[in-house]
Amino acid sequence: MKLMTHIVAGYPSLKESTDIAKTMATTGTSFIEIQFPFSDPIADGKTILEANTKALAKGITTKKCFALTKDLAQNTDTPILIMTYFNIAFKYGLEEFCRKAQKSGVYGLIIPDIPIDEEPFENYIKLCKKYNLHPIQVISPITPPERLRKIAKIATGFIYCVSRYGTTGEKNTLNPDLRSYLAKVRKHIKIPLALGFGISTPAQAKEAARNADIIVIGSKILNLYDETPANTKLKAIGNFIQKVQCACLPS
Repeated sequence: MKLMTHIVAGYPSLKESTDIAKTMATTGTSFIEIQFPFSDPIADGKTILEANTKALAKGITTKKCFALTKDLAQNTDTPILIMTYFNIAFKYGLEEFCRKAQKSGVYGLIIPDIPIDEEPFENYIKLCKKYNLHPIQVISPITPPERLRKIAKIATGFIYCVSRYGTTGEKNTLNPDLRSYLAKVRKHIKIPLALGFGISTPAQAKEAARNADIIVIGSKILNLYDETPANTKLKAIGNFIQKVQCACLPS
């Protein structure tokens, strides 16, 4: 099992988000997902929504986000992914955004609101291929088989499987239909499956890892950072990541 963890660039500050990411890289994270803040992050729940809002209020920009991304790519061995919304990339200039991502050492892009139907108009997947980026596709429990077959033809890297309906955020229980959901996906898609949304404990990660190749944890880590005393925040995150890794070891 691999673990992907999530930060919001510039939250709580640019330095702190960098320190959090470097802690993730040294304590067992396989991928780091860096969210470029947006004013209307429609897929995100309360924790990440507030982090986006506060980062923007402190003056975070796409330029600063790319600088952070480049720093992490150059100073860690952990693959870096950019997660954001299409408005950010579109305003920046989609080709320039992809070129800059490549120059920053990025593994791939996660842009959940650019569906494959828009490819004839936006050339998003074509540009990702041009700049050696994986255009990570996002699916949900209601994605129909015919769409999974279309996605399978263009997907690279891995598939991001949303575990449930709704937005990101901690939950007490996982979707009881995870096994059948991911089994349906595997009938059509052969690359690794990442599972996110609502995974917040080592026990939940262990349960999810029975069916997914990559476990994604985001809101829990931001909440943990916010709730922990100042001098132990990074240690708490490192300890949590290690507990998740231990929980998911084969028994």
